[in-house]
Amino acid sequence: MFTKATLQKTMERRKTENLTDVLMRFLRQEGLETPLNEHRLIELWEEVAGPTVAKYTSGKRIYNQVLYVQITSAIVRAELQMRRTFYVNELNRRVGSTVITDIHFQ
Repeated sequence: MFTKATLQKTMERRKTENLTDVLMRFLRQEGLETPLNEHRLIELWEEVAGPTVAKYTSGKRIYNQVLYVQITSAIVRAELQMRRTFYVNELNRRVGSTVITDIHFQ
């Protein structure tokens, strides 16, 4: 026979949460979710842009939801400018959040 205390403990055990959900909630509460996503997005640049573009990339930073990428070749910069929307969407998709709204190539 179940007592009220045993039943309550059993119900408490059923309140399990996914570890990812718990960590994301903690990061959000502590104000760390956005900086973490920004770091992840910057790290993804070379993978998304490819090794050829990565050779011409000399610096990356995010400010006010804009990714600033320094490109050392004017030709590569012009090509990237035409595909800017693709890169914004792909980077945000891979991070799983809208981290940037635009990219400026310098």
